[in-house]
Amino acid sequence: MKIVISEPTTKKAYQIEVDAAKSSALIGKKISEEFAGDLIGLNGYMLKITGGSDNGGFPMRPEIPGMARRAFILKGTPGFHPKLKGQQKRKLICGNTISQSIVQVNTKVIKTGEKSLEEIAPKTEKKEEKKEEAKK
Repeated sequence: MKIVISEPTTKKAYQIEVDAAKSSALIGKKISEEFAGDLIGLNGYMLKITGGSDNGGFPMRPEIPGMARRAFILKGTPGFHPKLKGQQKRKLICGNTISQSIVQVNTKVIKTGEKSLEEIAPKTEKKEEKKEEAKK
């Protein structure tokens, strides 16, 4: 499972890959719930769940209860971006509860820990740098 951690003070996001043992602690939690970062290896941090997506890429919606995928008529985000005013569309989305099928969980930092996220999260190369290396 991937955990995307957004830090509001620096306006940066970090991605951490968590193994199955640590991710099982998040199963059953809902969007807008807070949890201790100790569950995923971030000592001293307090995180709030803001969303996520499942293995098919379908987003989680906070107002839909449960873990299953369902088809709902959507008027806006997440899951549908209307091009016309008042447009609606039936789309498949996930409920607000984290299950085994969720592969990405989006979180926000509520309380920081001793170490900064830059020290904890591994640095990822930007796509532009990878393209330049591939050309060489």
